[in-house]
Amino acid sequence: MKVRRTYNLPPDIVTSVKVLVEERHMAPTQDALVEAAIRHYRRLLEDREESRRWSEAAVDPEFQEEIDDVWAAFAQEDRLAWDR
Repeated sequence: MKVRRTYNLPPDIVTSVKVLVEERHMAPTQDALVEAAIRHYRRLLEDREESRRWSEAAVDPEFQEEIDDVWAAFAQEDRLAWDR
C-alpha cells in the first residue's frame, strides 16, 4: 500500500531527483528514488546505532563475562570444526 504525501523541498533537491531518474536512471521513478534514498538513510542510522551498542558492549564487564562464558562453552566444538 502506498500513501500519497506532499513535501516541500528546495529546488536544487527537486532538480537532483529529476536528473538522477531521467538522466542517470538511478531508479524507475522519482518516487522510487526518494523511497530508496530514505531506506538507505534509515539503514545507515540503524547501522550507526548498532555500532554504538557494540562499542558500549565492548567495555561492559557483564557483557564481556557472558561472552567469555559462551567462548568457553563452545571451545571444544570450535576446535573440532577447525580440525576438519
